[in-house]
Amino acid sequence: MMAATATIHPTAIIDPQAVLGEGVDVGPYSVIGPNVRIGSGTRIGVHCVVEGYTTIGSDCQLFTGAVIGSIPQDLKYAGEKTELIIGDRNRIREYVTINPGTKGGGGKTVIGSDCLLMAYSHVAHDCLIGNHVIIANTTELAGHIEIEDGAVMGGLVGIHQFVRVGRLSITGGCSRVAQDIPPYSTCAGYPTQVFGLNNEGLRRAGVSAESKELLHKAFRLLFNSGLSMSHALERVAKEVAPCPEVTRLLEFIRQSKRGVCRA
Repeated sequence: MMAATATIHPTAIIDPQAVLGEGVDVGPYSVIGPNVRIGSGTRIGVHCVVEGYTTIGSDCQLFTGAVIGSIPQDLKYAGEKTELIIGDRNRIREYVTINPGTKGGGGKTVIGSDCLLMAYSHVAHDCLIGNHVIIANTTELAGHIEIEDGAVMGGLVGIHQFVRVGRLSITGGCSRVAQDIPPYSTCAGYPTQVFGLNNEGLRRAGVSAESKELLHKAFRLLFNSGLSMSHALERVAKEVAPCPEVTRLLEFIRQSKRGVCRA
């Protein structure tokens, strides 16, 4: 079903069962599959493919060659119905690839709203991406990765399966990420290490000076004291006054299954 105001290039192929909202624009030679739903105002560029059980929100933009919703690159996938859900106002640049979920991973890959996925980046099956996330060029996400709101991944970063990336963190280019990235941190390296707070990200998010000072104290104990992580967590709980950011940082570390990056 196609809205009356949708603009479809004559060379595009749209399955009659696909649902396109008001003002959707589909460019030359793009292909839209039967189980796709696209929200109002979204623009699909040239030579894009959108297939599978894929839902794309409103006011998104897909650039040349993006392949969205193709089956997971997982040998355990046996053709079962799984989903890819993408929110609103996302920019998905040239030749980005995004796969839906698998049965073993919950059946869904989810991307929030207001994200930027730069050229040639890849989001594998069962990833959960928050809002306002930036993933730079050629960064590759393996399966089951979770990236929280406001995180920034530099270019040419490789992220291992099941890693979590904390909110408002920034990871430098060419890093190899095999453990969780703590919230609010600046990380980089091969393997990735914590270098300190993401002060610019905290400023842009409007985090108060008081909370930033408490985070600095927590970071010194957690990542620069030489203590074991369990002892560092105890010290922070005793010596650093609670605030929402410190509380979230401690919760994230305690919930980690892969361990967190350290200095």
